[in-house]
Amino acid sequence: MSAPHLPKVAGIDPEVPVSTHTAAPLREVPAAPGAFIQDRLAGWVSDLTTLHELTERLAGTATLDAALNELLHAGAALVGARRGLLVLEPAGTTATPSTTLGLGLSHADLGHIETVERDATALGRVLDGHPGAADGLTTPDLFGDPDLDPRHREVATRLGYAASYALPLASEAAGRIGAAVWLYDEPGEPSEKQRHLVGLYARYATEHLARLIELERARADVATVAEELLPSRLPRISGVQLAARHRTGPRGGGDWYDALPLPDHALGLAVGSVGGSGPSAMAASGRLRASLRAYAVMEGEDPVAVLSDLELLLRLTEPARTATALFAYCEPAARKVVLAGAGHTPPLVLGERRCEFVETTLSAPLGMLACWEAPSVEFSPAPGETVLLYTDGLLRRTGDAMDRAFARLHSAAASVPKAGRHDPAAVADHVLRTMLPDGLDRSDSTEDVVILAAHFD
Repeated sequence: MSAPHLPKVAGIDPEVPVSTHTAAPLREVPAAPGAFIQDRLAGWVSDLTTLHELTERLAGTATLDAALNELLHAGAALVGARRGLLVLEPAGTTATPSTTLGLGLSHADLGHIETVERDATALGRVLDGHPGAADGLTTPDLFGDPDLDPRHREVATRLGYAASYALPLASEAAGRIGAAVWLYDEPGEPSEKQRHLVGLYARYATEHLARLIELERARADVATVAEELLPSRLPRISGVQLAARHRTGPRGGGDWYDALPLPDHALGLAVGSVGGSGPSAMAASGRLRASLRAYAVMEGEDPVAVLSDLELLLRLTEPARTATALFAYCEPAARKVVLAGAGHTPPLVLGERRCEFVETTLSAPLGMLACWEAPSVEFSPAPGETVLLYTDGLLRRTGDAMDRAFARLHSAAASVPKAGRHDPAAVADHVLRTMLPDGLDRSDSTEDVVILAAHFD
């Protein structure tokens, strides 16, 4: 009978006889230089691949909030932390942080951290540009630091973090725009390689954030200019309540509205849209609105004449531009509305017994024909009914075909709760929320949105 097979252990062949002499101590055989270089190269390739993926994800963010969140999460992954805090202080702001964002920290936690004196934290020293903070500040053992601020020690104990690594958000082109700090539950610090990678990532992130900050400032300036071109307040006219909602696209557009008191206790309502976008369209809409005001005061009781004069002015002064417009002459006491439209979307009447579009005459936009003219339409809103005037941006932002967008608008108006139908602001807000449930400011559409609601008592 043959001897049983013995297992091989740790690369030793049991069938090979072992020497009876005492074996010399085993020495590690050094790896071949080529294998060492290959390992180093593989590590570098892996690090660069990770950095590329993270920067690609950051580049895909289109808003400042999304970019800040991505930066916090990516930085935490690079330095091996679970929680973090970011403070954004672009140049030109006051000492109060303009943006504070936390990762794994609640609003209450952020409040506790902000009670610590700024100079007592690594984040504060980095934000203020203290000497030695340009490459980041590491605090590997907060509770082992005898010079730790007592309040900082109290907050760290309450929140359960024992170490931190703070890094400035700075680059040569953008300067210092803020700082981030990542928190560790146990004493520790990122390795040299981790600090190097997160430093590279932070410099790229700073450039991206600086571009988004400038974009946000430009959008805010555009929105401010657009609002200044519109009525600062709506008039108070007996028998009718008014409300307006206006949102400007990222580049600024040419949608506008107006409401002005006219002789004999009448009221003029107007909405319009100038073709194109940007500062040129915004300026044109301001000129158009001012001109319509003048014509409405002189001959507002005849909406066709008002739009005819407006079309002539546009054709003579800006022959390359087109616009849509709708003007309504209202007599609230008599509940009488006479309106004319030039290529504009029809108003919608909402009440207890009806929700329907006003049938207006088909007509071309202003500037499209050698001579514009279309008959006016007269209707009588019942007591308690609301007339909605709007621009086609409300329909286009839905992304639906126009017939489906009109059906969606009708459904949105019909679903206004009865308790809110007496309030034109509530009606406008409900229509906006229903038509654009994802919000207006987060939309990537270039379309403006205007709603002007008139509720007749």
